[in-house]
Amino acid sequence: MTKPLPEITFKAVILGILLSMVLAGANAYLGLFAGMTASASIPAAVISMGVLRLFKKHNIMEDNIVQTAASAGESLAAGVIFTIPALLLMGYWETFNYLEVAKIAGVGGLIGVLFTIPLRRALIVEAKLTYPEGVATAAVLRAGHANENSGEDEVQGGLKLLTLASISAALMKLGQQGFAMWHSAVEGATHLGRSVFGFGMDLSPALISVGYIVGRNISILVFAGGLISWFIAIPIYTAIHGFEGNALDAANTIWDTKIRYLGVGAMVVGGVWSLIKLFKPLMVGIKASLTAYSSAQRGEVVKRKESDIPIKYVGIALLVLMIPVFVIYNDILPTPQLAILITVIMMVFGFFFSAVAAYMAGVVGSSNNPISGVTVATVLFASLLLLAILGSGSLQGAAAAIMVGAVVCNAAAIGGDNLQDLKTGHIVGATPWKQQVMQVIGVLSAAVVLGIVLDILHTAYTIGSPVLSAPQATLMKAVAEGVFQGNLPWDMVIAGAILGVIIIALDIRQEKRGSDFRIPILAVAVGIYLPISLTTPIFIGGILAHMGDKLGATEATRKKGLLLAAGMITGEAIMGILVALPIFITADKDWWPSINGFGWLGPILVIAIATWFIITLKTDKTQAGEN
Repeated sequence: MTKPLPEITFKAVILGILLSMVLAGANAYLGLFAGMTASASIPAAVISMGVLRLFKKHNIMEDNIVQTAASAGESLAAGVIFTIPALLLMGYWETFNYLEVAKIAGVGGLIGVLFTIPLRRALIVEAKLTYPEGVATAAVLRAGHANENSGEDEVQGGLKLLTLASISAALMKLGQQGFAMWHSAVEGATHLGRSVFGFGMDLSPALISVGYIVGRNISILVFAGGLISWFIAIPIYTAIHGFEGNALDAANTIWDTKIRYLGVGAMVVGGVWSLIKLFKPLMVGIKASLTAYSSAQRGEVVKRKESDIPIKYVGIALLVLMIPVFVIYNDILPTPQLAILITVIMMVFGFFFSAVAAYMAGVVGSSNNPISGVTVATVLFASLLLLAILGSGSLQGAAAAIMVGAVVCNAAAIGGDNLQDLKTGHIVGATPWKQQVMQVIGVLSAAVVLGIVLDILHTAYTIGSPVLSAPQATLMKAVAEGVFQGNLPWDMVIAGAILGVIIIALDIRQEKRGSDFRIPILAVAVGIYLPISLTTPIFIGGILAHMGDKLGATEATRKKGLLLAAGMITGEAIMGILVALPIFITADKDWWPSINGFGWLGPILVIAIATWFIITLKTDKTQAGEN
């Protein structure tokens, strides 16, 4: 009998903790900047293989453990930045409370890990969901360990590409953000009669890379959402109501105060639809997990590769975690009884939405997971419930609704990541309970640093400003405050909900036709809500991925394209934090000197980045043909 390979080793744990912290910080910046995040499993796996090869003894299971912890950190960052900054934006917090951020992030993340443990057997073993990023990560790990000689060359080549891409994107970010050598975006607007049309493009390698990772279909839908806002809704609104000032300022103001709430309505409908659609398979899955647990209790042997953290301990841990959740809500709500009610509601929402996120990650991948949609639905429901109890005009009530959304969002973000990593482990033969332990370690590691990262970024850039707009957190703030202040533009929300129903109907039609091009409502809703300057580079990245397929990209070149994209995202995000550090330390927003006269350089560099993607996808195919 072959002895299992070591999994949780000292060097793997240390590397996993460090990568969890670094990638959590990078993803926090990306999400506050772009409103979208990207999975870090593959770059974490490549980095792990490169670093652990420096040791005499290393194996694929250690690399899998490292990427498990690291991806938990980047996923937790999404849950934090989508919600917690709203507390500062609405004025409930004056600064980021480090301990509160760590507590909310840690508790929410741990709940997400625990909620999805019973779902592993249901969704991975029984339902056999795809989990595309989990499968891709497993392929990277296997390729790196298939043959130690050729594998080493492949790993080192991947690390070299990842590093070069990171440095390139970091230098671009330093030139634009640090030295202000060129504007961050190219944008403009015009009007035909009384109708205003706006357009723009952010000059960001990270956004192009996000589009490349999510692919053609999702990027087209996100961009289509932007076109609905800026080429249909804003022109119609200005034709009816007119506008003041120049066209660009008018378009931005109308989008900010009115049109983006179409996205809110569509997101709420999308979140509810996700629950309705997934309720039956989730119930079947939970039943299968309980049946498996009963079999184990009868003394039947559980194979190592099917061994989860026992459900009994999962239940005990969840009951214990209700105590800090109650403490969080009791600090913000007027009575303990209300805090208990909200705690119970949060746990119910947290379970269902963690399950939804876990299921959706299996279908569309973690990068495409509609976390923001289910969180908006949670915040809206919590706001309406607290409004009925506390009455209107309560800042306390709005903040409590955000707190509910924050814990649910963190749990859902980790839920999707958890199952994706367990899919990778299932393929390479890992022990599930050991991965689940490492996810706990990854969550706690990221929770420790995210409060500091938020403080640094806010001091340097001001979260909520055009530089770091925090789209999702601004959305959560607007929904919660709008309910309590009675100024939520319900006409736009309702119109967005109707639009969401139409899009769902179109998607059902596509499903019945067996079409490869589906229309997931939440992808369109995110595009409606984001500025078009962000959706345009995402669209370009998706088209680059499609062009790569048309040029005959192989599995190897697609993997290189993925590493190129991951490097761009990581480099730009980390440099964004590094540029902020001296401003944070000195409290001088003008610390970096401006270098003028290079406005032309930004667009040229973006074109060069797009060309790099095409060359990466095309060149190796030619070489493969020659070989």
